[in-house]
Amino acid sequence: MTLTLSSLTQDEAAARSALLEVQRYDIEVDMTGLLEGELFASRSTITFTCSEPGATTFVDVAMDVARATLNGADLDVSACADGRLPLPALAADNVLVVEASTTNTSSGEGILRTVDPTDKLVYVWTSLEPDEARRVWACFDQPDLKAPHRFVVTAPSSWLVTSNGAPESVVDAEDGDARVWTYPDTPRLSTYVVVVNAGPFHEVRRQHDGHDLGFYCRQSLVPVLERDLDELVTLTRQGLAFFGERFACPFPQERYDQVFVPNLGGAMENWGCVTYGDGQLFRTPPTHAQRGVRAEFIFHEMAHMWFGDLVTMQWWDDLWLNEAFASWAANWGMAGASEFTDQWATFLAAGKRTAYEMDMSPARHAIRGDVADVSSAMSNFDAITYVKGQSVLHQLVAYIGEDAFVEGLRDYFARYAFTNTRLDDLMDCYSRASGRDLSAWTKAWLDEAGTDVISLEGDTLVVETPDGQEPRPHRLDVAVFDATDEGLSPVGRTSVEIGGTSTPVDLPAGDLRLLNAGDLTFAAVKPDADSLRLMLERIDQLDDPLDRSLVAATAGQLLLLGDVAPRDVAAALTRALASETSPALVEPFLAQALLVADRWAPATESPALLRALADAVVGLVDVPDARQAALRTLAASASTDEHWAVLDRAVEQATDLDLAWRCAVRRSELGDLDEDRVARLLESDPDPDAGMRRLAVLAAHPTVEAKEEVWKAFFVDYAVPASRETLVLGSTFWRPGQAELLAPFTHRYLDELHMLKGGLLNQGLTIRAMYPLGAGDETFLAAAEAAADDTSLMAYARNQLRSNSFVLGRVLAARRL
Repeated sequence: MTLTLSSLTQDEAAARSALLEVQRYDIEVDMTGLLEGELFASRSTITFTCSEPGATTFVDVAMDVARATLNGADLDVSACADGRLPLPALAADNVLVVEASTTNTSSGEGILRTVDPTDKLVYVWTSLEPDEARRVWACFDQPDLKAPHRFVVTAPSSWLVTSNGAPESVVDAEDGDARVWTYPDTPRLSTYVVVVNAGPFHEVRRQHDGHDLGFYCRQSLVPVLERDLDELVTLTRQGLAFFGERFACPFPQERYDQVFVPNLGGAMENWGCVTYGDGQLFRTPPTHAQRGVRAEFIFHEMAHMWFGDLVTMQWWDDLWLNEAFASWAANWGMAGASEFTDQWATFLAAGKRTAYEMDMSPARHAIRGDVADVSSAMSNFDAITYVKGQSVLHQLVAYIGEDAFVEGLRDYFARYAFTNTRLDDLMDCYSRASGRDLSAWTKAWLDEAGTDVISLEGDTLVVETPDGQEPRPHRLDVAVFDATDEGLSPVGRTSVEIGGTSTPVDLPAGDLRLLNAGDLTFAAVKPDADSLRLMLERIDQLDDPLDRSLVAATAGQLLLLGDVAPRDVAAALTRALASETSPALVEPFLAQALLVADRWAPATESPALLRALADAVVGLVDVPDARQAALRTLAASASTDEHWAVLDRAVEQATDLDLAWRCAVRRSELGDLDEDRVARLLESDPDPDAGMRRLAVLAAHPTVEAKEEVWKAFFVDYAVPASRETLVLGSTFWRPGQAELLAPFTHRYLDELHMLKGGLLNQGLTIRAMYPLGAGDETFLAAAEAAADDTSLMAYARNQLRSNSFVLGRVLAARRL
């Protein structure tokens, strides 16, 4: 059944919130129809009051409604339309019961049923943000109508069920081969952070620091979970302890589960029961960077237990704050409580670029803004929300001081636990803690779009703003170094608050002046000519990893501004890699160097830059902490017999197939597709998603037939599991050296955007992964820019087109430098 659904407007939500108070949800779920079919059924009992007896409203239910009663009287279920069931003549005290079902369990819209290809076992997860709860049970699906939820779940007897807490009881069902799982009331929660997952999960439990920690995965990934279990336990313990202490509010529940599920494009912060796409269980022993990404996921979703779940935004116009805070807190917690002490350097080198790309582009938007309805909120679920948002919070910490920032958070959680708030409530807490009026700061940073560009001209900091705006207040540092034959030696570091378009600064004399040292603010910076030359030539001589990361990030900003050539950036990063020792930077630098040499450089220069990078990477292969990442980069850039000899020896010594697959991809790109070799790899690979590795080999191959098979998997069969590897597969498809072959596919991509299926997270991954960055030409760019104005496309797709087209335009311009 295809449903046309209305998107709840802010006015409708406000009116319903003023009218109703929800006392509780009692939800009975029947999942037995999912063992061998697609049927999911629920019976939702909602107890609520109405402040205006006799008034009417509606309940959200995007399902097939079999029966509904209000205060014991049957409702006309044929009146259910657009995902809404009218509720007439409310009493002061009301009980609504809605029995409904759905077979829409394969699209990932609120619920997904997955069959593991290796053992045919079935797994089911729910993920309900922003308003997907209505797809699985009737509810008032808006964040400010919080209520306790009580779940009773009937599931096949071979399955485990997870929800927001520990089950009170698990008993055999009266009928059939099933069990009934009964859960206690949750705290008062918004409808989007409750959850029911089920399947024959492997479960591991650990007791630590008063918490009962659970870890779950599908049976085919048990060896991978067990391999990384100690690290997962350690990170969870560290995060719970750190946030509990810093927020002066320990997580108020003993049970904390983390469930790794198939085909989830990201993660979801369900109270006490976080779900992650099981791509985070890396099939090959993970590199330092992969471990860091997973740790960031763990800390990010955990931070939401306080910021988002405990205290929730009133409406989706503050969605940015939920995500930005969790992202900032993840980096803060990792740097302060885990082994990833250089996380801020990693964030700058590996993550911040995406925000600058979008914020400099026509897709830029203010961090916060009016959100007329729920669908509009999700259109801005992007790098400005997550990455710029957390960078602005990082600037706020610098602006008022960390002590005041923490004091403000403690006040906030104490005042507003299990309620809903607006941004002003949080900023008032910060103002009280810091003694500063933050109203102007809030408006400048949150209500204005675009990136300030800061230059140092003589002894004056000069700020250029987009669209003639007033400059934002920036609290930043400038570090000064002397350049000698022995290297770069620090002279001093000066802190300054910028106000207006120009601000004098008293700096010590020196040869290299590093703007935004410590990366305290969100701004592009333009070094003076001498400083830029020294930065690129001597990046390896800076002692602080954050300073080296800043040089690489500044080079990336200057590429976007058109002020530096790709060859110069690639050469600087290759030079840095020859001696880089920080695990926090090796992989980000490898990734950036490969990106610039491969996608930004003109076709006449790219092969030589890739060869130079591969030569440098060979020197890292024998460095234990860098070996795995170096070999992966070498596999992507191998250009000579020497490079292949190193790779062939490493493949022979490897205990897993990852490197062999990567080498097969590179050989395929160069025209050598050995189908027998691929078949042998596929047969010997235990990964349940190994078919995607074969697809990557095809994606790289320069033939129409190979490209068509990959295209079909993405856009016809929807057979590409949602994970970070989806982005890798997309970049493998769009090889810059195959631009002529790929030209027809670039325009087909624009057509496919009208027909995407699935939930937001999975659609978003496909939109980003399959944009032809580096392979599109001027003709495609013009078509993509025109498509961005096509209102028949969803807003999220239009924004991604604007942002990615801006970067593609800068790439095409940089190739002419």
